Amino acid sequence: MKLPKFTKPYRLRDYNFTLVTLVFILSVIGILVVGSAKQVYQSRQVLGVVIGIVFMMIVTFIDYVWLLDFYWFFYGFSIFILGLVLVAGKKVGGATRWIDLGFTTFQPSEMAKILLILFFAKFLMEHERDVNDRNTLCKYAILAGLPLALIIMEPNLSTTICTAVVICFLIYIAGLSYRFIGTVLIILIPTAIIFLSIVVQPNQPFLKDYQQERILSFLEPDKYADDGAYQQNNSVMAIGSGQLSGKGLNNNTTTSVKNGNFILEPQTDFIFAIIGEELGFIGSCVVIALLLLIVLQCILIGIRAKDLAGRIICCGVGGLIGVQSFINIGVATGLIPNTGVPLPFVSYGMTSLVSLYIGIGIVLNVGLQPKKYK
Repeated sequence: MKLPKFTKPYRLRDYNFTLVTLVFILSVIGILVVGSAKQVYQSRQVLGVVIGIVFMMIVTFIDYVWLLDFYWFFYGFSIFILGLVLVAGKKVGGATRWIDLGFTTFQPSEMAKILLILFFAKFLMEHERDVNDRNTLCKYAILAGLPLALIIMEPNLSTTICTAVVICFLIYIAGLSYRFIGTVLIILIPTAIIFLSIVVQPNQPFLKDYQQERILSFLEPDKYADDGAYQQNNSVMAIGSGQLSGKGLNNNTTTSVKNGNFILEPQTDFIFAIIGEELGFIGSCVVIALLLLIVLQCILIGIRAKDLAGRIICCGVGGLIGVQSFINIGVATGLIPNTGVPLPFVSYGMTSLVSLYIGIGIVLNVGLQPKKYK
């Protein structure tokens, strides 16, 4: 039987069941803690996991090499949906980040992360020999700058930072010279220091008031204890109150961050506060370990990839999961200023959930086509 062009005969022994198992276990934990945070969202989280698994299984058996032939389409579609949300998006809390589809809402920036990884994987493979050439770097900067500009216009600073870090990571994997990296850091670090010193001043021109307040709240939490630092302070206390084994899921303690409404939207950006409070130190470590193992599995598959594009895809998806996890947990534990990104496979959000499952599906397909050693 002749197989369609978009797939190949694969060997079962090359299928990474470990990665699938890790993602599934983390998703089950996500369903439980989302339901404990806000019961009304649990059924939708279950639906998101089911849809995500279906998409993952479909994408797993689509040849990623064939898929990358459409890389300009992926880029164009990313720009289209990021532009569309600015024109026809649903405004919530002063930000326009979602498109109302009637039966659900769609967040283009979450899907764009995966599409951009695919696009830049192919782009960088085509420029493998001249990745450090000035013209290539200029093209890369322009192509990366356009979607980042659209995301920041929503405004969505946290997703912009997350996406920018992943895009930088992709070109590093492609072979960006350490000399160039060092030059950029020499310029970037003083610039960042100057920028931060300006944005904490009154009437600064770069950030919106609420964005500035988050930075000031991080620097002076006691001064902003009733305003900008309120949620982070409560999150840290909630995690500490869980102690070793936690208070248990669906607990009725009145002092709980969810029952006392001490944190807004605990099912999304501050889901780790629920994990720390209800599953304790042990549960928190389990979640962090699962996230770390998923990232490592993606990287290991990437190391065995048959070409540079496959390696970039795997490390890009792994890097995206790692960066989002660091930001989400860092915010919940007070390590970094308050900014909202979902905790991969745990936080409520169907677009994020399904997009990450699609990313894992592509990584699995790369693993089904390992490098052939002579």
